[in-house]
Order: sequence, then C-alpha cells, then structure tokens
Amino acid sequence: MIIQLLLNNNKTKWTQLIVLCWLQGEPTEKTLLIISKGTPEAGTSPIAITGLLVISGWIIVTATFILCGILLLLHNVTGDTCVAMNHWVQNPTVHTALDDILPCVDKTTAEDTLNRSKEVTSQLVNVINTVISNVSNINFAPNFVPLYFNQSGPLVPALCNPFNPDLTDRECAPGEVDLNNATEVWSGYVCQTSASGICVTTGRLNPTLYDQMAATINVSYGLYRYGPFLVELEDCSFVRQTLLEIEATYCPGLGKYSQRVYVGLVMVGTAVMLSLVFWVIYGERGGTVSVQKTIHQQAKKAISMLNE
Repeated sequence: MIIQLLLNNNKTKWTQLIVLCWLQGEPTEKTLLIISKGTPEAGTSPIAITGLLVISGWIIVTATFILCGILLLLHNVTGDTCVAMNHWVQNPTVHTALDDILPCVDKTTAEDTLNRSKEVTSQLVNVINTVISNVSNINFAPNFVPLYFNQSGPLVPALCNPFNPDLTDRECAPGEVDLNNATEVWSGYVCQTSASGICVTTGRLNPTLYDQMAATINVSYGLYRYGPFLVELEDCSFVRQTLLEIEATYCPGLGKYSQRVYVGLVMVGTAVMLSLVFWVIYGERGGTVSVQKTIHQQAKKAISMLNE
C-alpha cells in the first residue's frame, strides 16, 4: 500500500513530498522514503544573501592583497633609493648608479670655476669705477666730446669691490655703494638731457650711461650672488647636502611605517580570507543539518497522522 502526502512548511519555505511505503510483513515494519524538493522565495533566500556576502568578501580580500603588493613594491623601491643615496653621499669619489644621473665635476674644476667668476665680478666692478672716476666725476670742457655732457653736482660714489686682488673677501670702504643697492643710489645722480644728450639739470650720469652701468652691475651682482651656488651644483655639494637631509629625516620613518602598513594589510586580508572559509564550511554544515531535522520532523508528523 502506498500513500502520498504533500505537506507545505511555511517556516522553511520548502515543499516536501513524503511517500510512505508499507511493506509486506509484520505490521510494525515499515520503510519511510522521503524525497525533498523545493526553492526559496525570491528576495528572501538566506542562500542568496550568503552568496552575495561571500562574493563581496572575496573581492575585498583580493583588493587587499593587491594593495599590499603595491605597498610592498613601494617599500622596496624607497628602501633601495635611500640606500643608494646614502652610499653616494658617504662615498663621493666611488662610482655609483647616481653618477649616471648626476654627472659631477671634481673639486679642483669647481674651485677654478668659482675663481673665474670672482675674477669677472672684480673686473666688472673695476670697469664701472673707472667710468665713474674718469668720466662722471670730472667736469670736462664742452669741446671734450663725447666725454662732456655737462656733468655737475655731487660726485657719484664708487662701487664696492667685494674681492681683493687675491680674490679673498673684502669689506666695503666708507663712501662706497654695495652691489645690491648701487642702482638705487645712482638713480639720484641721473640728469635730464636734451635731444643732443647734454644734461639740462644737475647730475653726473645721463640716462644712457646709467642704463649701461646698471646692466653691468646686474651681471656682476648675479655672478657674486649666485656663483657659489652654481659651483655647488657643479660639484654636487648642494645635491649631496640635500640628499643627506632627506636620508636622515625621511628615510627611517618611511621605511618603518610603510612596512607596518603592508604587514597590517596582510594580516587583515588573511583574517578576512580565513573568516570566509570557516563561514562557508559552517554554513554548509549547518544548512544540511537544518534541512535533515526539518524533513525528519515532517515525516514523523505524517506518520502520526496516518496512524490515526
């Protein structure tokens, strides 16, 4: 005798088909064959939600490990760079990888360049002082053309030469004007000229002569002010000092903290990955046990109903 009973379980949303087979023999001997089949309702299935969370978790794990690899690469690159900078700074005469990027001249050549810049500066100052003493501060007669342009008024102060004849530093004498403000001081000695270039007001510098002297001072001041810095670039002294400060100030912290960041990311990614694995294992086992318990309860209920 075969009895088929269709039960609907509203709690689990599964449809269970129970087939009760009475076999020949003793009345108490019976075999229960249970065939379970069902699908969860759309939008409310725990399996769908679990799958979505698992996929999202694996995406997070993958992104974490990719970011960890990028940070590890950055950590290694910065570490190698700091080591190369330190080796280059500590051994300036040894050929290193940075020599191909920063070609530097030897110290003798750099000192010779600095001396040449000092010589040019000193010679330009001497030329300007020669013009001041031999042209501007002399009252020429009108027939001394072109030196005469009706110079008059207070004498133009001489320009301070920052170097001695042996190219050592020199202090300015009283009454001399410094290179950095000479053009401002001399602007008060410029006269207004007529169409022929003769001063019609008090002054010992006509506009043309003043412009030429100002241009010469700009060149001389540029060599005096920036010559040592350019020499430091030439022999890489400035670069070495800069790299030394970077290596001492930023390299230790950068190496330490970048290592902490990628180690932390490895730990986080590993923890999330293990959590996902254990979650899937537990969910698979728990779901199987839950379905088996539900089917068993429904079978017992069906048997009791049939016995009545």
